[in-house]
Amino acid sequence: MKFKVLVILLLLVSANLVHAQEITSSKFGKGIFNIVGQDSSWAMKIGARMQFLTLASWENNNGELMNGETAFLVRRARLKFDGYVLTPKLTYKLQLGFSNRDMAGASIYTSNTPRFIIDAVLKWNFYKNFELWFGQAILPGNRDAIISSGNLQFVDRSILSGEFTLDRDLGIQFRHHFKLTDTFVIREALAFTQGEGRNVTTGSHGGLQYTGRLEFLPLGLFPDNGDYIGGSLNRPQSPKLAVGVTYDFNNNAVKTRSNQGVYMITDSGFYKTNITTLFIDTMFKHKGFSFMGEYAKRDAENPVAINDDGIPTGQIVQVGSALNLQAGYLFKSNWEIASRFSNVDFNNSIFNESTVNEYTLGISKYIVGHKLKVQSDVTYLDTENINSRLAYRLQFEVHF
Repeated sequence: MKFKVLVILLLLVSANLVHAQEITSSKFGKGIFNIVGQDSSWAMKIGARMQFLTLASWENNNGELMNGETAFLVRRARLKFDGYVLTPKLTYKLQLGFSNRDMAGASIYTSNTPRFIIDAVLKWNFYKNFELWFGQAILPGNRDAIISSGNLQFVDRSILSGEFTLDRDLGIQFRHHFKLTDTFVIREALAFTQGEGRNVTTGSHGGLQYTGRLEFLPLGLFPDNGDYIGGSLNRPQSPKLAVGVTYDFNNNAVKTRSNQGVYMITDSGFYKTNITTLFIDTMFKHKGFSFMGEYAKRDAENPVAINDDGIPTGQIVQVGSALNLQAGYLFKSNWEIASRFSNVDFNNSIFNESTVNEYTLGISKYIVGHKLKVQSDVTYLDTENINSRLAYRLQFEVHF
């Protein structure tokens, strides 16, 4: 299957190269090829990126490190295609993942096939600052999840994103922005989606998912969309601030983490309950300093899945709250030091492991911004009722 997909991609690229009128190769980090059709009715930028991760972790038993584990992974390996069709107002994005972790999650709900497709979306700028999106794309959830995995300040996202993210889904999204004053910018986003995550082929087993987000930028736009880039690589000379609020309602949700997690199966079908998720986040940058803070809260009408006879199935909606705070300073040498505190607090009456605290200290060297970088961090994970863990990670990334 992988071979067939790669062959098809190579044939498509070759056909484009043969028939294109203008082919340019950009500087490093701006795509492998930039192709424009003979009549300028379409354009395509082709990019690729890889992340190589080394991981070591130990269990902490009253100060004694034990049960050490190591791993070497291709964390991400992706191809990305984006451009426009007919008019620059109709753009598209296609992103495919080929690492094992990118494709993981095959099930009967994805036709028992790997989840190659990460993004597949058309974006239509139909009127002034209004955009309409069709397809599979990232939902307007928490800031850390919206930031591309290639632009993160740390090796990977926080445990808040790991437990509460809305990630991607299939459906329709509306985007708009306007200026309240000369500098005060407000962005709005609405999404109406299937509610069960990416690459699902069996349709919606519950209701639909509705997501709304508002963003406030009182000090003006960040240089180069820096409010969605980890670290202060653009070093804004004046302070920049962004505040975002997201509210998500998943009607008759059938998964343990809204549109993520596992399906809640009963002896007569799917267990369904309404799930709400709230995110509040902020990003601040000035010169080499950056700060990001996030709060998340998930609730459900009836979080414990039960069979028709009232006996619990063992599946439970992960209700609770989380906090993520991180800050860093980028030196002129493009070395950055950063620290992060993350907390996840599940409902004590439902989960035995109710509270998790994560403390992370990271160091990064940006050789060509986020396009070529080396990142390393040390994390102490303190989990209620079980032994804590200490982990070290080293990651190299190249992004063409």
